Amino acid sequence: MSESLEYITVDTSGSPTHAVIWLHGLGADCHDFEAIVPELKLQDKAIRFVFPNAPMRPVTINGGMPMRAWYDILEMTLDRKVDMANVQESADQIELIIAELGQQGISSENIVLAGFSQGGVIAYQVALLGKYPLAGVMALSTYLADASLIGESVGHLNEGAPFLIQHGTLDPVVDPSLGQRASNLLSGNGFDVKYMTYSMPHSVCAEQIQDISKWLRERCE
Repeated sequence: MSESLEYITVDTSGSPTHAVIWLHGLGADCHDFEAIVPELKLQDKAIRFVFPNAPMRPVTINGGMPMRAWYDILEMTLDRKVDMANVQESADQIELIIAELGQQGISSENIVLAGFSQGGVIAYQVALLGKYPLAGVMALSTYLADASLIGESVGHLNEGAPFLIQHGTLDPVVDPSLGQRASNLLSGNGFDVKYMTYSMPHSVCAEQIQDISKWLRERCE
């Protein structure tokens, strides 16, 4: 059984009815996107933002140095060679958080799963193969670790869930073509996809935060 992850929460107002589980990138931690919450200007919505910490694990491409990572990256090629067992383990841990939110009165249908870079890989895994129907998925500067997941997920309970895919056109870490590829594969298999790009590197920009706010507002009605 997967161990539960530590996480912090930020509520936009009392008695949250919706939640956003936001997964950080490689080497970051649960505080990485905490400061974005007030910038989203969603204080009129009752949303619980949940920021989990990835486990500490050795990362092969970084010389085996332990750091917070959702999975090990074995080769930094364009398609990347990753430890899919790690990916599934992390996905199972996120599903434990979804279950905990359910116990707090927030059903999975009112939960948006968001992930940046490595975190986005886990968001895809949970949405495409997991057991919970979601309000939507935000995939930020990320990629599909295994494109065959889409074929396996056709007819899945999240096939009708909206996917927001955003990527920087100047990203030197996760090539922009990988974000485009995920968008094409998902939309080509009948998923509801909105694909947006920004003139930025492997990061988040002010224009993007405004677009995320608008998209989340629509998901949290």
